Amino acid sequence: MSTNVLRTADGWWVVRGDRAVPVDTKAATTAELLADRAAVREAAASGEAGTPVADLVAISPVTTPCRVVAQMVNYRSHARDSGFKGEIPPAFFRKASGSVSGPCEAVVRPSHVTFLDYEIELGLVMGAPLPVGTVVEERDLPSYVAGLVITNDISAREVQLTRTQFYESKSYPTFTPTGPHLTLLEPEDFAHLLDLRLKLSVNGEPRQDRTLADMIVRPAQALTLLARFQTLDAGDLLLTGTPGGTALKAPPKAVEKIGSLLPPAVKWKAFFKSQAKNPHYLHTGDVITATIATPDGRIDLGEQRTPVADAN
Repeated sequence: MSTNVLRTADGWWVVRGDRAVPVDTKAATTAELLADRAAVREAAASGEAGTPVADLVAISPVTTPCRVVAQMVNYRSHARDSGFKGEIPPAFFRKASGSVSGPCEAVVRPSHVTFLDYEIELGLVMGAPLPVGTVVEERDLPSYVAGLVITNDISAREVQLTRTQFYESKSYPTFTPTGPHLTLLEPEDFAHLLDLRLKLSVNGEPRQDRTLADMIVRPAQALTLLARFQTLDAGDLLLTGTPGGTALKAPPKAVEKIGSLLPPAVKWKAFFKSQAKNPHYLHTGDVITATIATPDGRIDLGEQRTPVADAN
């Protein structure tokens, strides 16, 4: 069975129901904790009563600096929302690790951003180096992936679209809420990955809800493709794409055809004028709730609740 680990300013904790037991480790980083799995197992098996989880303030269980890599358009439902048809070539982009924030921290909207969007994603936390040229089969996943986290790939859409700039639009501070749990997997848990259900709501309104069965490129293949050019190390983070239901959607085909005839500045001005009527973009005071779990609770990454705030 999987083990849920929480991180606070005071250290690492193993979560058991509504209580948590401290992990006796000197690990300061996620990579160091993964190298000290014996201490995690000892805490999990401890008879100590522990501390109420409600009394702990969780911070990101993925420590930084680290590599943060993300897959683009990797769910069929998201591809439909984005207007893609036919085969979609696998693509990756990087996010600054300075964007990683805790599971309860506010998502801070930069003053120049109007169209702020959400994207729930399953994060894979590497447990061992992935050298360039590695081929990862399904059976090999436990050798490279140590655990899972909830992530939210927050996106400044006007920066992303008008500048074709993924790195900036998704790398502002607080644009990768992560946690609460680092869910450490046992080899037998990997057979249940496709049962994981990603759910995101805003102010209690459901927005995204899909299982990993909707994925286009699954984790083993994604790591193989990424290893063609990118090394990963223990503690690095791979975001595996988001399902449909984001605020941003492709315009109707007729509108898209008309837009293609316009100069870029005019096209984008018209597009974002229409987007201003879309109520699904994030606003100050909104609360984003995200969960990832299997129906039977075998794997449960906890609940992430992040408010939206404006920059001071």
